[in-house]
Amino acid sequence: MIPRLFAIIAALGLMLGCLPERENRIVIGSKNFTEQLILGELIAQHIEAKTHLPVERRFYLAGTYICHQAIVSGRIDIYPEYTGTALTAILKEKPGGARQQVYDRVKAEYEKRFKLAVGRTFGFNDTFAIEIRGDDARRLHLETISQAAAYAPRWRAGFGYEFMERPDGFKGLAAAYGLHFAAPPRIMDLGLLTRAVKDKQLDLIAGNTTDGLIPALDLVVLEDDRHYFPPYEAVPIVREQVLAHHPEIRDALQDLAGKISDDQMRQLNFAVDGEHRDAKQVISEFLKKKHL
Repeated sequence: MIPRLFAIIAALGLMLGCLPERENRIVIGSKNFTEQLILGELIAQHIEAKTHLPVERRFYLAGTYICHQAIVSGRIDIYPEYTGTALTAILKEKPGGARQQVYDRVKAEYEKRFKLAVGRTFGFNDTFAIEIRGDDARRLHLETISQAAAYAPRWRAGFGYEFMERPDGFKGLAAAYGLHFAAPPRIMDLGLLTRAVKDKQLDLIAGNTTDGLIPALDLVVLEDDRHYFPPYEAVPIVREQVLAHHPEIRDALQDLAGKISDDQMRQLNFAVDGEHRDAKQVISEFLKKKHL
């Protein structure tokens, strides 16, 4: 009798874990920086408005690898990713390729390997930005990474942890441009890098081209003249199982395709980072302007 009781309890536990409540609650994740928070909130608000499905927000999930593991394991259902990041960090392929080539490759491999759907791009390309102070760029007449490489032995560099580890990050960049710094690069939180270079704690950092603080802090993005970085178009990653249960989500995400230009993403980032506005309000206003 007792073993049977335990079997019933175990079966009830499995049933509770599969209740429709979880199936009807969409969990949106994001990485741990402002742009990801904004994109996560954009997806969440539009799905709530268009499908009326309850949405749970699980933002600031550290970096790429954590978000990928979370969606593969089913702990989250959707999160924003970048095609170049997916290509190199997750698929472990070499950087390179045109935008459409990279997108098609990522889409096909994510479906085959992980049963994940790659949605259409949001419309902007957020590639890595190698940044220096505007004063230094003007004084030394620097426009490209190749030109800056000559001054690197006197400079202090700083990068995020993920940039130091991933295949399209520091090691490959240093090899492509012959970069050698005065000391090993400092590893810092992404949110601290721009202030550190502005305050002269660092001389060169890797940020993102859509960072709203670049013009506000008078930083200059050096041209990737050797075309080291692949395209990093922002896309929604979605579990195929979720789309099978809720095809209306596909339509909601289609609404967001091509809706954000590079400059608009920069403005959204600045509204949160530079003006310290609430991301929910910023996205609510943006969706109204886009008539979504």
